[in-house]
Amino acid sequence: MSKNFRVAAVQMVSGTDPQQNLQRAAELVAEAAGQGAELIVLPEYFCLMGRQDSDKVAISEPYGNGPLQQALAALAREHGVWLVGGTVPLVSQQPGKVLNTLLLFAPDGSVAGRYDKIHLFGFTGQGERYCESDSIVAGSEPLKISTPLADIAFGICYDLRFPELFRQMAPFDLLVLPAAFTATTGAAHWEVLLRARAIENQCYVLASAQGGMHENGRSTHGQSIVIDPWGRIVAQLDKGEGVVLADIDQELIHSVRERLPALAHRVFS
Repeated sequence: MSKNFRVAAVQMVSGTDPQQNLQRAAELVAEAAGQGAELIVLPEYFCLMGRQDSDKVAISEPYGNGPLQQALAALAREHGVWLVGGTVPLVSQQPGKVLNTLLLFAPDGSVAGRYDKIHLFGFTGQGERYCESDSIVAGSEPLKISTPLADIAFGICYDLRFPELFRQMAPFDLLVLPAAFTATTGAAHWEVLLRARAIENQCYVLASAQGGMHENGRSTHGQSIVIDPWGRIVAQLDKGEGVVLADIDQELIHSVRERLPALAHRVFS
């Protein structure tokens, strides 16, 4: 895992029609693959920003079977890329609730990893209220995978605020985080939290976001971004749909960790 490779964060403004969202995701994945990306990340809720919580329950799929998972697997195979399928609503054991699940598809279309979002977002203020636990069951297992490209740790959106989740998985080369940060919290905290996670874990961060005003009236922050292990922004996209591309420099990771061996200096693990 010493070669450099190109990554892409896909930014979307998903609507209420899953098929339209899936078609737009396919177009953006093709754009990223066409520019050399070997790992492509879709945002959280890429397939649906519903009008109410029950909308995602209505399209939930059993793990390993369903049109959304089949379409993502086909995209990975078609372009020969590692594809992080944003999040997909999977059937849970609790009626009326889903798992908010990240699936990593290998270039052959197989599922190489699954992560069910652990930390569920809740926010009230400035005329907004969001409570993911109303319709989502929390996961419990972190996910770090060693791929031919890199050692990759995963999180989803609100997980970003819990550094201990990622610290327990360190070291890793790349932190991947699909998200749908609200405009309010994103403007205040998104960039600083992402840069902190990159600096403290001395890794690249690849964050794919929803970014704009959605059909359901929700406004998301955007700013899909790639950050290097020194905390510098390599590439980003403010608002609207598009693709953010950057090259992961393995030598830079090694250099940062050799010059400032903070991970080796940890007293508590």
